[in-house]
Amino acid sequence: MAETTHGAVVVGVGSSEEDLQVVRTAAAEAAAHDRPLHLLHAFNWAAAVGAPSVVEPRTDAEHLLERAGQAASEVEPAVQVSCEIVEGSPVEALVRSSESAFMVAVGDGGMADCPECVPADAPAVRLAARAGCPVLVGRAGPPPQGPVLVGVNGSESSRTALGFAFECADRRSAPLLAVRVIEPGQPDEGDDALAKAVTRYGERHPSVAAECHTIRGDPGTVLVEQSRLAQVALVGARGEEPWRGMLGAVSQTLLYHSPAPVVVVRGLAEAAPDGA
Repeated sequence: MAETTHGAVVVGVGSSEEDLQVVRTAAAEAAAHDRPLHLLHAFNWAAAVGAPSVVEPRTDAEHLLERAGQAASEVEPAVQVSCEIVEGSPVEALVRSSESAFMVAVGDGGMADCPECVPADAPAVRLAARAGCPVLVGRAGPPPQGPVLVGVNGSESSRTALGFAFECADRRSAPLLAVRVIEPGQPDEGDDALAKAVTRYGERHPSVAAECHTIRGDPGTVLVEQSRLAQVALVGARGEEPWRGMLGAVSQTLLYHSPAPVVVVRGLAEAAPDGA
């Protein structure tokens, strides 16, 4: 499996219409980064054995991937597409793929359309907490052609996210919006670290029009609001503690509620900008 997923954008494919939109979003990501797209469907053999015909569920899975491949080719015909059916849990299959993939992608399961939902055990949340590479969580609808949004709080994880956000914006020919949030009751000492970081990373991507804003409020709430016009929102996995198996409160809030696709940036070494 490592050979087929090495350097690819790997997307988990299910049977819903939302999954087809996630495939389209992942195909656009693959095109932007000049990567192949690998469609992965997890096949439940136990359910197939219990069905009237073992062949029929397998055939349905093959048709599902064929349909997903067509959806990808319609939006990004130049992207190389491969398909794979594996046995077992979709999350476990994508976690394994993340060891060699450039990015893994999955749908949000309808979380963004349910303001009261906080499903900590949702596949998208579990994948974002465990993957070894960036995780793209797609939405049911296509995103607007707005800026690339990234949340920055000064941590190593957020600096890595900022660097990756510049790359994403450059490859999309899109503007970048970097946001730092000061929580209520916390002093604002006029720290211009965000502007300095944006300037330093921006030197590698001179064609990217970048803005940075410091806003007072709850970090998750502010970033969700800022993401409403973004084509994608990026965030580090967990502030000051970027170990696997954990997600910070801000990254979880974006996963649950942002209407834009979210990339949880993990598994990347921070590349210090020139002069840093």
